[in-house]
Amino acid sequence: MGSHRRSLLSLLAAVVVTLPLASAGAAHADPRGDKRRIDAEVAKASAILEGATGRAQAAARRLVAATAALPAAQSRVAEARGQVAAAQVAANTARRKVTEAEAALDDAEKRYTESEQQVEGARDRVAAVVTNTYKGGNIVSLNLMMGSRDPMDAADRYGYVERLMASEQEALDTFLSARSTAKQAQDEAGAAQRRAVEARTEADRALAGAKRAQAEAEAAAAEVAALVAQRENALQVARQERSASLAKYRQAKNEAARIAAELAAWERRQRPSSGGGTLRPGAKLLMPTNGWKSSDFGMRFDPYYNVWQLHAGMDIAASGGAPIYAAADGTVMRAGWNGGYGNYTCISHGRSGGRWLSTCYAHQSSINVSSGQRVRRGQIIGRVGTTGASTGDHLHFEVRLNGEPVQPLGWLPACLC
Repeated sequence: MGSHRRSLLSLLAAVVVTLPLASAGAAHADPRGDKRRIDAEVAKASAILEGATGRAQAAARRLVAATAALPAAQSRVAEARGQVAAAQVAANTARRKVTEAEAALDDAEKRYTESEQQVEGARDRVAAVVTNTYKGGNIVSLNLMMGSRDPMDAADRYGYVERLMASEQEALDTFLSARSTAKQAQDEAGAAQRRAVEARTEADRALAGAKRAQAEAEAAAAEVAALVAQRENALQVARQERSASLAKYRQAKNEAARIAAELAAWERRQRPSSGGGTLRPGAKLLMPTNGWKSSDFGMRFDPYYNVWQLHAGMDIAASGGAPIYAAADGTVMRAGWNGGYGNYTCISHGRSGGRWLSTCYAHQSSINVSSGQRVRRGQIIGRVGTTGASTGDHLHFEVRLNGEPVQPLGWLPACLC
């Protein structure tokens, strides 16, 4: 058992030396919170890379997930290192306790053996006294006193008898003392035996803890290595997809400009009242679907390809198939497939503040209206989906003035409900 423990402790020490250090400030977080944080980072990366190639998007998600998970994994490595060190201390302490307990047991057993020998000797002396008494030893002593010739002789004989009786008492006292000492030594030996058993149990437990700590340290180190490899692989794929993704970005930018121009041209051709009347400035549109804002309008920076791109609308996360409502009365300007927008519908709502106002709805799973159709506020015009350059079910909702996209938040209820 001792050699096995020494070899394990040596192995643990080797594990401690080879484990990488955790990054500064890393902390062992709640796994549920950690998952939510990683999921949010992946969702953000997915939104930024909607226009990239599918392979680049998948690589970016892997890269973000690995990067976000790495600090917690490194923290687990550091924690495992502490567990290994603590297990080493516990194992060494337990081993010392075993040695001390076994030495105490040996000493107690030795003293018990010596005490038993003293008890046996004392028992023999007492047995002799009892035998003499049984044979009339006291009568002999009395006769000895009665047969004295004179007072001096009687005094001598009395002293002899007194010494004889003292010797008998001493034998009895010695026996009782030896038996008490033996009993005490026996109790101490039993206690030492129990301590030795407890020490061995503690040593076994410490050894098992050291084995678990070793396994946890190795698993944590393997997790860190896997995350690092995942990051490297994802970066390699991202580099491979750079040209194709940049081409898609240019295509999407050109497509956005074409859509803006087409919508502006359509609106210029309309009579002032044909687009749905005039909306007063500051009028609120209807929330186009039930969900929550997952991505805002504005310029986005792609850190993988160093590209700025306009996200021309607000993303509203909703379940696939959820109804999409017309934000206001109007006329359908276009309804059909449109590249990265997937199934795409745009509705003109007339003028607002001297400019033409329109809303557009992208990534629909299905379209329920057609070009030129008049629609009413709240009418179902389609269903939420993930068509085109989309990484999950959501509605990409745009507000446009004279064909150009603007921030939708100012046109929707503050509660987005």
